[in-house]
Amino acid sequence: MKKFLCVLSLFIFGNFFLTACAVDDIKTVLAESSIKKDTISISIKDTETGKTVYELNEHRLVSPASTQKIVTLAASLWTLGPDYNFTTDLYKDTNNNLYLKLGADPYLREKDLKKLMDDAKNKKILTPKNIYIDDYIVDGVTWGEGWQWDDDLNYLMPKFGAYNLDGNLLYIIVAPTEDGSPANVYPKFFYPVTFMNLAVTDSKQENGVAFERNNSISPDILTVRGHVSEIKPYPIPVPNIKRYFRLRLEDAISNAKIEYYGTISQKKLPSENIYIVSSVKHPIKLAVADILKNSNNMAAESVFKIAGGKYVKNTGSVEAAVKMFEAFCKKLDVKADNIKIVDGSGVSKNNLMSADFMTDFLVALSKVPGFEIYKNVLPTSGEGTLENRMLYFKDNLRAKTGTLSDISAITGFITSKSGKTYAFDIMINDAKSSPADKKMLEEYILRAVYNYY
Repeated sequence: MKKFLCVLSLFIFGNFFLTACAVDDIKTVLAESSIKKDTISISIKDTETGKTVYELNEHRLVSPASTQKIVTLAASLWTLGPDYNFTTDLYKDTNNNLYLKLGADPYLREKDLKKLMDDAKNKKILTPKNIYIDDYIVDGVTWGEGWQWDDDLNYLMPKFGAYNLDGNLLYIIVAPTEDGSPANVYPKFFYPVTFMNLAVTDSKQENGVAFERNNSISPDILTVRGHVSEIKPYPIPVPNIKRYFRLRLEDAISNAKIEYYGTISQKKLPSENIYIVSSVKHPIKLAVADILKNSNNMAAESVFKIAGGKYVKNTGSVEAAVKMFEAFCKKLDVKADNIKIVDGSGVSKNNLMSADFMTDFLVALSKVPGFEIYKNVLPTSGEGTLENRMLYFKDNLRAKTGTLSDISAITGFITSKSGKTYAFDIMINDAKSSPADKKMLEEYILRAVYNYY
């Protein structure tokens, strides 16, 4: 018995010693960093017990950047289900009217519209009386609250909505001519845009092209500057996704040789006297990987609103999605009273979360049946947004990163050398330190957890 108690005491002391080393090591890392402690929020919890093993400014509300996607997507999947498909359907009624019912599919492409119209032609629908679009799946708000107006040419932040098509990006082709002469500039697909072309051909330099737009004058005038040595497409967000969608739909109708010269208007799909002509589907698993691994903002926003619409059984909106998210938190028994969510992607700095909330959420999520499938989609070292980061941990880390101006964050799960798994959240909101310094500090904090916990 004495021997057993001795061994037990040594075991308990050993665990206490390792934890103490970890805390001391984190304190040393923080002390040696040039980043001030009051700009850093940390929470680390044991996923099995939920016990906090380290925390710093854990209740402070901070913009989580794209780490927010890990929680909004989880709530959306709870509502939509893992077998959900983004669906775009073409219907015909008994009066020879066509209805295109949109699904806000973030993976819908121009070729899919062509398929829908080709299928209509093959079914001898050559002269429809009217063509309508049912776009009621989500509301008409196409940009997030608090998104940076001066960053609206960032291809990572396109608009989003029912009319998602081609990633909501317009590809501008810039091609060289003769040295010293203006380059050729034109859109890949027709879209009414005017170019102020200041790009010059220079075969001796690599392409260096920049786009500018003054929305107070016109969103459809683009200034193109720089030097051009090779032909290259440049993606920019489509200024008006509804206009772009209709132009591509008109192309598809014309290419299918369907004779229609009327207007294309909005109308809700009738509940009777209709039949399906064709359908295009993309599984939500595409979005799950794209959102968690590549941090696709447009997909995250679309999924969040679609799920919100399903939850309230009406048109999707941020307000509906937030209600859905709060219901999921209640199901997890996680308090969400103090946080603030204004979009699905974390792009807005108006989003506010605490490190303590994030780890509470992750611990509770880890108990949900099927969680391992979700966890394993998160990028590990060397994947997705961790492609060149956290290589020290190999497959012992599954995490979502987040970056905004002045902000760097990382959240997820780490399995230490002892075999225990911890939920962690690190958010650094510091205007004076470089992004590289913030990311290095995140790694050294996680190394302490990995080595000593």
